[in-house]
Amino acid sequence: MTDARPNIIVIYTDDQGYGDVSALNPKAKFQTPNLDRLAREGICFTNGHCADSVCTPSRYGLLTGRYCWRTSRKRGVMGAEGPCLIEDGRMTIASLLRDQGYHTGMVGKWHLGMTVPGSKGERNWSLPITDMPLDKGFDYFFGIPASMNFGVLAWFEGRYAKVPPTLYTRKKPNDRHVDFRIMPPYEAAPQDRHDIEIAPDFDDTQCLTRFTDKAIEWLQGRADDAKSGTPFFLYLPLTSPHYPVCPLPEFYGAGEAGGYGEFVVETDHHVGRILDFLKAAELDDNTLVIFTSDNGPESSWAWRIDEYGHDSRGSFREGKRSAYEGGHRIPFLVRWPNGIAGPGRSWDQTVGQTDLLATFAELVGAHLPDDAGEDSQSFASVLRGSSTHSRAPLINHGESPLRYTITDGTWKLVLPGADTPAELYDLAQDPGETHNVAIEQPQIREALTTKITAIVINGRTTVGAPQPNDTGYWNDLTWIDEETYSQKNSDRNMNRKAD
Repeated sequence: MTDARPNIIVIYTDDQGYGDVSALNPKAKFQTPNLDRLAREGICFTNGHCADSVCTPSRYGLLTGRYCWRTSRKRGVMGAEGPCLIEDGRMTIASLLRDQGYHTGMVGKWHLGMTVPGSKGERNWSLPITDMPLDKGFDYFFGIPASMNFGVLAWFEGRYAKVPPTLYTRKKPNDRHVDFRIMPPYEAAPQDRHDIEIAPDFDDTQCLTRFTDKAIEWLQGRADDAKSGTPFFLYLPLTSPHYPVCPLPEFYGAGEAGGYGEFVVETDHHVGRILDFLKAAELDDNTLVIFTSDNGPESSWAWRIDEYGHDSRGSFREGKRSAYEGGHRIPFLVRWPNGIAGPGRSWDQTVGQTDLLATFAELVGAHLPDDAGEDSQSFASVLRGSSTHSRAPLINHGESPLRYTITDGTWKLVLPGADTPAELYDLAQDPGETHNVAIEQPQIREALTTKITAIVINGRTTVGAPQPNDTGYWNDLTWIDEETYSQKNSDRNMNRKAD
């Protein structure tokens, strides 16, 4: 164990299910030895959750420690461009650690909005991109604005494209999976209004390699500082195994789950490259590595079960976009040789990606003000070996159909939807959410409803002064009527003024 501030790396995959790590899924049809190493040499959080069941809101939650539904974006994901969802002045993991003297770098997929100069067909690529990672606490950025199906596709470094996206393309058939490819040839002019802007040198198969290369290059440049007492934070959001599933040829044939399995095996390979660099640079012992995914697996999980006998969900119910466990229970692995007591453990109580901000703040001795990390609760004590840590209720969110959930201990309540009643599950007895006991357990259902109502209206999950949500009442709050929401907000504001 050490008191030295750790270097921190967060590796964030895209649409990777709980069952897509062989250490978590004994029946997996491919092996992930580097991810398994993280579990074996660190802590495997078997009840870890993303902040939402789709991409953009999960990334917002991870970086800010605040649920995205508190913002103006109540559902869905962003495109490649637009005002950044993280407003100016909102604390992020990057700004927290930068202000504590860390080098802060991001390499990979952003998908939280950025202002790109001009509009499709009328760009001025000599102008800088604004309202982007460099404005949210990061000193360095290399990556792409969003998922590849949205465009604008180029290798951006800092505020500029290395090679501007002056050509156009669209989704093309994929001979290794049931999805699509983004690949040459590209056209000089758009053929359709939905065409994607793309740089001549962009190749979808190169994302994982380029991102890992750039990440290692950036880490190498900060290695000496890290050894001298100035640590680093790297956020590495990869594009796999999100569509397009496009493994490099050297991974063809890896595993027994087709192109998808090959792509996850390639992802594992690049995680191994990061771990190998840390060891070679003598940074391994005091670097905290967190590996997790933004949501559960894409809908092709059902096809893989039929075709290969591989369950990307890890036997949980449904997948991406769902309020059930398969939508938001994800791989959550933490390794830190100098800082974890009793490595090789599993932790089966709830932990959320929103908790990273508070955890890092505790590890570096920083204080979170009331208007930061409102839904973030530190799990640093778990790393140190505590067996008594318990988390406040965890809120999650499904997209199709739109449902909110609250999990408190082993009980999970799925709040009523527009046309569906509430559902209640005891996850200790029924992790697959097959037996709804909402009618049999009315007291638990009502207690959880009261708790989520307070969490929504008070603007926070954690202890602290109530904070405003970014909007007033919204119709997705099916269990709270607008009058109650408004009255409780009014009472809260009156009490604050009295104080």
